[in-house]
Amino acid sequence: MVGDPMDRTSILGLIFGVIAVSVGMVLKGIDFSALMNPAAFLIILLGTAASVTIAFPANELKKVPSLFKIIFSEKKGIKMTDAIKIFTEWAQISRREGILVLETQVEEIDDLFLQNGMRMAIDGKTPDYIRDCLLEEIESMEERHKVGAQIFSQAGTYAPTLGVLGAVLGLIAALGEINDTAKLGNAISAAFVATLLGIFTGYVLWNPFANKLRRKSQQEVKLKLLMIEGILSIVEGENPLEIEIKLAAFLPAEE
Repeated sequence: MVGDPMDRTSILGLIFGVIAVSVGMVLKGIDFSALMNPAAFLIILLGTAASVTIAFPANELKKVPSLFKIIFSEKKGIKMTDAIKIFTEWAQISRREGILVLETQVEEIDDLFLQNGMRMAIDGKTPDYIRDCLLEEIESMEERHKVGAQIFSQAGTYAPTLGVLGAVLGLIAALGEINDTAKLGNAISAAFVATLLGIFTGYVLWNPFANKLRRKSQQEVKLKLLMIEGILSIVEGENPLEIEIKLAAFLPAEE
């Protein structure tokens, strides 16, 4: 099975972030060997993981691998423009032959939310019942997505603070070498590596990851709301052209 296509913006953003810091170091005349500080990596990476582990229950943390997949891949499925075309075609068929005829076509759609909504419509459920059920499903989905974004958002809060902790520990070690100028300089340099790692991971990785999850969630909610309107319009027997115009309001102006 072919996997989901990669999310180019996530990949490009990560590459740009690494390039920005790397080129900045070169321009500042910093030797890359200065970053080779195992203690700093341990404090920031393991410390952030420890903080997040304390902050969230295990049943939420076990979803982290799937969250990375969402961040770095584009979800395959129905696009808004495709959904509008589908509802317009279904409205024409429903007005001509009845809504029961759509049952076969609904089974061919690879979207569980749309399938469930149309099955309720075909079964003769009232518009209010269909809307309430589907909105409740959206609300549950939003809550799940909110937790996923919070995990990375909290990691983005903890990492820079742990960077300060790493710097303090490094300075404490540096004070032990205060009588040796050469060692003191190296120790102070190493102390701020933890701060660099904390800020980089917090503001180039974890916080942007959280925002990407929130934005993808908002886009998915918008698509599902469009689907609800499309389903209810078919149930109420609206004109296909009116349905198309109504659903087009969900699209960005340029589309």
